[in-house]
Amino acid sequence: MNLRLVRRMLTEPDPRLVRTFVTNFGFGGLRSVLAHRRRLKRGKVFPPFLYVSIINSCNLRCQGCWVDVAHERSTIDIDAMNRLIAEAKAMGNRFFGLVGGEPFMHPQIFDILEQNRDCYFQIFTNGQFITDKVAARLREVGNATPLISVEGTEIISDERRGRRGVLSKTLKGIENAVANRLITGVCTSVCRTNIDDLVTDTWVDRLVEMGVMYTWFHVYRPMGPEPNFDLALTRDQQRRIRQFVVDARATKPIGVVDAYHDADGKALCPAATGLTHHVNPWGGVEPCPIIQFATESIHDKETRTGAEDLRPLREKVMNSPFLDDFRKLARETTRGCIVLERPDLLKKLTEKHTARDETARRTAAAELDAMTPRTSQYHPGDEIPERSWVYRLAKKFAFSDFGVYDGHDHSRTAAPFLENVDRPATPAEPDLVELNLN
Repeated sequence: MNLRLVRRMLTEPDPRLVRTFVTNFGFGGLRSVLAHRRRLKRGKVFPPFLYVSIINSCNLRCQGCWVDVAHERSTIDIDAMNRLIAEAKAMGNRFFGLVGGEPFMHPQIFDILEQNRDCYFQIFTNGQFITDKVAARLREVGNATPLISVEGTEIISDERRGRRGVLSKTLKGIENAVANRLITGVCTSVCRTNIDDLVTDTWVDRLVEMGVMYTWFHVYRPMGPEPNFDLALTRDQQRRIRQFVVDARATKPIGVVDAYHDADGKALCPAATGLTHHVNPWGGVEPCPIIQFATESIHDKETRTGAEDLRPLREKVMNSPFLDDFRKLARETTRGCIVLERPDLLKKLTEKHTARDETARRTAAAELDAMTPRTSQYHPGDEIPERSWVYRLAKKFAFSDFGVYDGHDHSRTAAPFLENVDRPATPAEPDLVELNLN
């Protein structure tokens, strides 16, 4: 972060939107994280940031998507969403990520924003529904930032997104958002087909010229019913992205989001640290979006005993044996992504807790069985510390592991690709993990 970015934030977006961002997300988010840290000291976890898939439907058919976008539409309606937000606010939360499917296909998305103006929302979208009229309404409401996904050049975008003419429509959405002076972000699921085009100075400079205020390079994860393993990145490519992000933060007038490393460049999992969990379109509370199993629901659903579960959300999350055991297993196994590195252990965990398969297709367990362990963000020896003192300071306070990995030796249980990411090795035996999964 540098003075040029500060100058851009003060002059390009609508000043009213910047004030709301600073108040609701900045100060509100920091207070939420501090409350989370206090709860951790008492052995309690309620994530300060919740990501909510408010709809499963989408107008695109992206390669490797794990969401049941082609199945019958399911949504979290306004009453359920307001109740979820109210119960989370009681725990100090002020930030919510709205995910899909495509969130702008939800018929009540603006009701959600308007009825919760003291919160801040990040909307993960392909941008194709952001017309000038939609962008103008987002500006009027003022408490949301669109994070628009761009997956490559025109040819690559069409291939990745399963439709023709995707890039031009998405770029038009970005143009409409910027023209209405929104705090606009662009994200990319980086894979082998787009890393050379988008993880570059040229692309980031173009985003700045377009008026984009922040970007997020997250790594493609081969999950779901049709995972494309050919798109998965190698260890060297992941290290390349990390280096680029660190350098861009110190030199480019644009914010760069990173969800998998602390200030010293050590890997972490936001779900393992308790920073985030995910609510799916059917209301199930999952550790993260790619782990499509749950034992808890935001709805007052009938339990296996036949009784109605009327507990508030805080009790469901804080007292969930499944979520608690997931966090323990994840942090004791690796500092990276246990889904990619040890799907065998995750499968055992879901069986131990008889966790529900929360997909419409009902094949999540079989998909775990079929997975080949792969590398994730944890690569000991490849740590790249933050260059920017602003990011270092912010991460120290608001985005670290908060000590949850202390005392755990991951040398025998971590990713089986640590020596050579392109050559599988035999995974460590499950009983090396202290957590009893039997």
